[in-house]
Amino acid sequence: MPRKEVPVGYLSRYLPAGAERLVLHYIEYHKVHLTITRKRQTLLGDYRHPVPGQSHRISVNGNLNPYAFLITLLHELAHLITFEKFGSRVAAHGREWKLCYGQLLTELLDGVQLPLELQTELRRSLKNPAASSCAEESLMRVLKKFDAPRPGSCLVEQLQQGDCFKIADGRIFIKGEKLRKRYKCVDANSGATYLFSPIYEVEPWVGEPTSNG
Repeated sequence: MPRKEVPVGYLSRYLPAGAERLVLHYIEYHKVHLTITRKRQTLLGDYRHPVPGQSHRISVNGNLNPYAFLITLLHELAHLITFEKFGSRVAAHGREWKLCYGQLLTELLDGVQLPLELQTELRRSLKNPAASSCAEESLMRVLKKFDAPRPGSCLVEQLQQGDCFKIADGRIFIKGEKLRKRYKCVDANSGATYLFSPIYEVEPWVGEPTSNG
């Protein structure tokens, strides 16, 4: 099963020290059904509003480091609070969500002692929260510092143009030029072009690519 229900009493193992009380308050107050999932390539967390017979549902990837888990969970809680306050007829990451997310971040910063560098980035993001923490490169850089080391991996920006790399699903890409904030990379098998964040984690590939493009 990809999903695992986690009793709220055990939630602290996924959170940084000092954040448990605040988060458990939110979970219990809003009656959230929380699940911890395996790693998902396309999202870090998810919120689904209640339907008859079910409560609010939030899922968060269980492979995240404690600080990334915390920020992702607050992101999804902001969706929940936005739904409760404004209903479903507002933009997913519009001004209403930004207001709710900003309030959660403010409560976090006021109530929990976080690493100074992370505090600085969260205060900066309060000015205009992005739709995803992944969209805030400077915040992602700070959060990645708390990841466990992964031998043999690197960031896309650390590769040279023309180098090959492999991603989690096994596909091989050839790194190309940087277009504004992302790198243009070619799928060595299909020839299709994709844009990669500079801080996307990959595995350098030393084999010969078989490009059709």
